Amino acid sequence: MRSLDNTPIVQDGKSIILAHDHGLEHGPAAFADVPERLDPETVFEMATHDAVTGFAVQKGLAETYYPSYNDDVNLLAKLNGTSSLWMGEPYSPQTCSVEYALELGADAVGYTVYPGTNREPEMFEEFQKIQESAREHDTPVAMWSYPRGQAVKEHRKPEIISYATRIALELGADIAKVKYPRSGEAMANAVDAAGDVNVVLSGGSKTDDSEFLSLVETAMNAGASGLAVGRNVWQRDDPEQILDALEAIVFEGAAADEVLDG
Repeated sequence: MRSLDNTPIVQDGKSIILAHDHGLEHGPAAFADVPERLDPETVFEMATHDAVTGFAVQKGLAETYYPSYNDDVNLLAKLNGTSSLWMGEPYSPQTCSVEYALELGADAVGYTVYPGTNREPEMFEEFQKIQESAREHDTPVAMWSYPRGQAVKEHRKPEIISYATRIALELGADIAKVKYPRSGEAMANAVDAAGDVNVVLSGGSKTDDSEFLSLVETAMNAGASGLAVGRNVWQRDDPEQILDALEAIVFEGAAADEVLDG
């Protein structure tokens, strides 16, 4: 595992990664309530906020928009993805190489793995190639570790999320992005299972301010290193306000109720 000290994506051991890979993963329906955010440039502008340590996008968006923002945004290039039109066992094929991501200016790369699916061996092999190539270039690797498949009956069970973070450690990831296991204690166990891997919380679908910020506070108190968030920022009427609140909670240790009252 490489050290994340002094890397742009992790600052003082913490990260707020803004994600905008939803156009591929969910399609235009994800933007139905905020159609102006279907334009990637509007979300690239959000990623210039001081709180954002990394911006996760697919290569097409990076090719087209990142050249205008490379001085203000740290790029986390997502190297695989799938559409919601796919109806088989969960699988996310590679869409970009590490080398090409670095040509685009990536500061880190990300890769989704679905442990538990019948294509797990294939995805582990693909991640192995990505991870070793990233090591050759001294580039941080984030794993979207999302257990799925017929054998996984409840993908947010505490033991499943702990297994997800452990898999990220075992396969050589630097950052593990996981779903919230529904309690602070379970989150702490997942962080412990990850060893030195930085565990970041998946932001998930949009919820109200109080619920979302309280969840982030709980995760941080449990030892999480931050979060990777998309819809809970760019689907809001005031994305800057929620980023200000997240900055206070993640980097300053503020309580959610203090941020909301402020």
